[in-house]
Amino acid sequence: MTAETETPVAATGSCCSPAGACHSGEASDVQVGAVTTVYKVAGMTCGHCEGAVSGEISEIEGVASVKAVAATGEVTVISAAPLDEEAVRAAVDEAGYELVGLA
Repeated sequence: MTAETETPVAATGSCCSPAGACHSGEASDVQVGAVTTVYKVAGMTCGHCEGAVSGEISEIEGVASVKAVAATGEVTVISAAPLDEEAVRAAVDEAGYELVGLA
């Protein structure tokens, strides 16, 4: 298993279509080509730490979502394209923590 994967389609669905669009008449919440990357971050111990790291990484262009978990030291990032690791490292450093690398 790799720490970085490309998600072809992330959608909620119904019984008749993966995106459930046939009933709603609205565009579905589909992310085509999204990239999920899991990083290991040292020093996070609480919810405040998770928020600080998530907030800084969220400011990187192309980031769609960030979930930091202090208990495991893992930060899961979903982005439009693979992120520059140095940009992630700088964001984690700005939050006051250390990017160890890919989980």
